[in-house]
Amino acid sequence: MANRSKRRKPARRDSQCPCGVGNSFESCCQPVLGNSSVATCAEQLMRSRYTAYVRGDVEHLRRTWHTDSRPDQIGFDSSVRWLGLRIVSSSDGGPDDLEGQVEFIAEFRHEHLSRELHELSHFVRQDGRWTYLSGTLINN
Repeated sequence: MANRSKRRKPARRDSQCPCGVGNSFESCCQPVLGNSSVATCAEQLMRSRYTAYVRGDVEHLRRTWHTDSRPDQIGFDSSVRWLGLRIVSSSDGGPDDLEGQVEFIAEFRHEHLSRELHELSHFVRQDGRWTYLSGTLINN
């Protein structure tokens, strides 16, 4: 009798979290987006916000935007397709910090053109939670 071992099927690519860490959505950004967990650092919040843009989760974006800078309306362009996130650098923004910065490049496709959003984001704690305060676009 031949020895047949069960092969585990590779995880479907669409079950991976869009933030690029390589984990499943359920074990990565979903707890933060679902508000059952809070981001422990600025980079984790940045990744969850990128995932919220990919998934069209306005509530997460609203909840994690600092009240001093949050826009009245958060819109989505349905013709934008987010392709990937790359963290360039991160400074401060750890569990014991009050503020931090994350530089990232988000790749997207819009009107059949591939583009990049390169930003240095500033995060601060508000009521004990990390929030997005502002961002400065970086020209490539």
